[in-house]
Amino acid sequence: MASLSSVSGITPEVKSDVLREIENLDKQLQHHFQTKFLFQPELTRSLVSFQANKTRPIYRWYKYKEAFSASLVELLLQKYGLNQGKILDPFAGSGTALFAAIDLGLDADGIELLPIGQQIIETKKVLNTEFIADDLARLKTWLSSQIWKQTDQKLCLPEFRITKGAYSTEHKRAIEQYLGACYQENERVREVLLFALLCILESISYTRKDGQYLRWDYRSGRRQGKNPFNKGEVLEFDFAITNKINEIIDDLEPPTHQTELFSVKRMQGKINLYKGSCLKILPSLSDATYDAVITSPPYCNRYDYTRTYALELALLDISEQGVIDLRQEMLSCTVENRSKDLLNINQNWNLAIEAANSQPLLQAILSYLDNQKLQGVLNNNGIPRMIRGYFYEMACVIQECSRVLKPGALLFIVNDNVRYSGISISVDMLLSDFAEKLGFIVENILILPSDKGNSSQQMGNYGRDPLRKCVYVWKKI
Repeated sequence: MASLSSVSGITPEVKSDVLREIENLDKQLQHHFQTKFLFQPELTRSLVSFQANKTRPIYRWYKYKEAFSASLVELLLQKYGLNQGKILDPFAGSGTALFAAIDLGLDADGIELLPIGQQIIETKKVLNTEFIADDLARLKTWLSSQIWKQTDQKLCLPEFRITKGAYSTEHKRAIEQYLGACYQENERVREVLLFALLCILESISYTRKDGQYLRWDYRSGRRQGKNPFNKGEVLEFDFAITNKINEIIDDLEPPTHQTELFSVKRMQGKINLYKGSCLKILPSLSDATYDAVITSPPYCNRYDYTRTYALELALLDISEQGVIDLRQEMLSCTVENRSKDLLNINQNWNLAIEAANSQPLLQAILSYLDNQKLQGVLNNNGIPRMIRGYFYEMACVIQECSRVLKPGALLFIVNDNVRYSGISISVDMLLSDFAEKLGFIVENILILPSDKGNSSQQMGNYGRDPLRKCVYVWKKI
């Protein structure tokens, strides 16, 4: 295949040859893994997304759109006979895998970089291990008396440049009054009340999380492209916070015949949360510690969680510079991620880097995208850097997971394939190929029954090309 990096003016014929070569390399990888693909009708899109959590007590409190469901974790643990030991989730998010695992009697360690995920996990831990009957009674008083309306104390609402104007004047005033009242409560009650506020921010704002950014309603006064966006109903503060506190109480309130605080059974295992980047924390964990890894890394889809969760990060008083730092600490999944010096983070990652360097399909894709950048045809020149960073960093994560897992232990990953500039990128097969070079046997690549389509922009340019969504199951050798 021609070296695209040396081609200054790629002709349509050469481009066609390059795309054909990428397609052939992809087919070769499909042939290699053809016995590993397993169609799984029970793996619905609801199960591998937040949708199945919407009606689950405790899990339903905060709408963490990037989460998979507790039901998926339960299905995988039961299907593969994991009923004891310790699991790890290196991309813990809102802690779904952690809480589902400990509810089944396992211990769970999680690693999470974003403060919003950390806050969700820590609050649920407080509710499970520290909350007492008097605290629950105080929540009920807040609900019945609307305590936030009875205080003259106010705390200024922290904002970023990108969140200014997110709330009406009335809602901003109500939030500040609520915050002032919260800080008069004991630490446990205050943490739950602040968590309840985090849960409703989007619903009372002029914004909506929309993948790569916050989308702004026309009522905010912000200019948003040619077509004004209407998010629909913006909930009133009192209505939204009352409903959320009531939902939390309902899930905590024990039936009359039980003495436990939670209406569900007390969780059996223990959770430990490491706060920070998994690229930095994973190398500090001991060898052969875990009986399974269950995780869903950020997808290679340009989503910038520091922007979509900007309202929450602002309320948690993260500084503007802090957000910029978080964006660069994340696994590369957005076009603003700069390249990371992986060997400077951990000098033992040569094997992972070589696995990526020697992968023919990946290198063909990267060469093609580099050339597309040179031709000025990409809609963002950061795409090649992001995709390169994503796969090299994931190779390092896979190497670390291999090291910390016990022999025979399983690694489960939920992920999507993606498409850029007319080529479908088989994330599932590329990462599985890395896994085989880094100490794993690929047990299965479980395929969801309905493929997701590419983006509307890609579909308009290249036609519909369904993309696999899968759960990878790898066994540590």
